[in-house]
Amino acid sequence: MNYPESREYLKELLKVGSIYGLETMGELLKRLGDPQRNLRFVHIAGTNGKGSVLSYLTSVLSEAGYCTGSYTSPALFSYRERYRVNNVDIKKEEFAACLTEVAEAAEHMRAEKGHGPTCFEVETAVALLYFSKKHCDLVVLETGMGGSLDATNIVDTTVVAVLTSIGMDHMEYLGSTLGEIAAQKAGILKPGAIAVSAVQSPEAAAVIQAAAADKGCSLRFVQEKALKLRSSSLKEQHFDYGPWNDITIHLAGTYQPNNAALALEAILALRRQGFQISDEQVRSGMAHTEWKGRFTPISEKPMVILDGAHNEAAAIELKKSIELYFKGRRIFYMMGVFRDKEYEKIISCTAPLASYIVTVQTPKNPRALPAAELKQAVERVNPSVEAADSIAMGVQQLFRRMEPEDVLIVFGSLSFLEEAEKCVKAAMDGRA
Repeated sequence: MNYPESREYLKELLKVGSIYGLETMGELLKRLGDPQRNLRFVHIAGTNGKGSVLSYLTSVLSEAGYCTGSYTSPALFSYRERYRVNNVDIKKEEFAACLTEVAEAAEHMRAEKGHGPTCFEVETAVALLYFSKKHCDLVVLETGMGGSLDATNIVDTTVVAVLTSIGMDHMEYLGSTLGEIAAQKAGILKPGAIAVSAVQSPEAAAVIQAAAADKGCSLRFVQEKALKLRSSSLKEQHFDYGPWNDITIHLAGTYQPNNAALALEAILALRRQGFQISDEQVRSGMAHTEWKGRFTPISEKPMVILDGAHNEAAAIELKKSIELYFKGRRIFYMMGVFRDKEYEKIISCTAPLASYIVTVQTPKNPRALPAAELKQAVERVNPSVEAADSIAMGVQQLFRRMEPEDVLIVFGSLSFLEEAEKCVKAAMDGRA
């Protein structure tokens, strides 16, 4: 297969049902020679912050000279960004070659057993095969959803397990309480690994502690008292944490120092596992970390921010960031959400801050909530709202109302940020 054919193959797999569990994933990898056995992993699960923590870690590890793979989902701006080595996307021909190999094994399984792997299982197998071929020293692996039965949890050579902030999300799959969801996330803990966790609710923390004890993992939580913010702006933030003074990061958002502190705890754990990472490499790696779509400015006049907030916990942090950075300025929103998210809670948290809101339907996803339905939900909190027929039209509607000093926040789902950025830039070019 070439690259377009490989992408088309994956689209067809989206129509295929799944069998719950790790058996299919294990069988697929066995047919590929178990490439994951050649690798060591930092495995990350949680509700919010996984991508940011992964980015800090891959940047620091690359700075320290390790060949570092990273696997994330979903893609934001390019499909191939999900598979990276030392922060460089997989090449089209590399992806096509790996997928061809995985697809051959998958189709043999389907012919023999009457069923085969899902799209995400195939994608995860492609990642593990690719990283094995690249001889990665370490792979930073982000779960797709949950932990225990996520396809990524087939790996058993985890050196550090990282649990980011756990909140209410994907309840139809993971459970209806924080404890149940935390139990699923803590399924990534493995004997011999060191576990590190963000600050959690008491309910989630108790479950994580029990899981660590059961697996024989040492466990350390981020120490809130050790995190001291020195300064915060849209361009950079400075903070102290543990043995490090005046760490600089260039990711905005009130939540980023906490994500960075969790990454630093993971780095301390990696040192305990024998990885050589100097303080200077830590500082440089943290300062050079980039991660788009997390309170990311893409324009200054007017200020336009892209943010992936898509659940209540993320919306609370988004609200804090707006209040910190844009006090006294008029705020405009473009919102698009999935139907299966608790979008009413996102609205109740964020909508009161806005002077005007435009709702859109996130494109090319059957889970997308129609713009008109989202408008009706927003109206109950803030009547200054209209629905747009497309993202491009929504940007035009907003820009007609906005002054140069106003602020536009685009949020509600990661899935439409790429198109929103393109539409904003096209509209800005049209204004010039």
